[in-house]
Amino acid sequence: MLNKHHVRYVVIGGFAAIIHGSDIPTTDVDITPEESPGNFERLSNALREMNARVWTQPEPDGLPFDHDATSLADVQILNLVTDFGRFDVTRTPAGTQGYSDLHRDAVTVRVYDLDVPVASLADVVRSKEAAGRPKDLQFLPPLRRLLDEGPPET
Repeated sequence: MLNKHHVRYVVIGGFAAIIHGSDIPTTDVDITPEESPGNFERLSNALREMNARVWTQPEPDGLPFDHDATSLADVQILNLVTDFGRFDVTRTPAGTQGYSDLHRDAVTVRVYDLDVPVASLADVVRSKEAAGRPKDLQFLPPLRRLLDEGPPET
């Protein structure tokens, strides 16, 4: 949906780590959007089409919420559930300066028939280190090994 709506974003977090070869389990897809009014409007349209709802523990199907470009620009983190699964939007992941910082070293990966911009493994590691949450810290050793090994040879 993001590509269909021409949203400018970078995939971050655990899903980005998986794309880089990690076997870390994850239950969601995390993105960082480019921060312009037009992009937030496109993101809002994509979220509507994905039937995005605010994810909460007591309501696994999520709670509906109203949004537009202005309201999305005012929120730092959105934890959502969509018709496609869990989906989180983080404007400025820990240890980064947001989209422009992450986009600079992002790689484009073909996923099915979509070109998906993915944060570099170094940026994933940098963000997880800065976040310092136990769930992030436990996965740093294997991520650092992947980083030291470099990309797989083709």
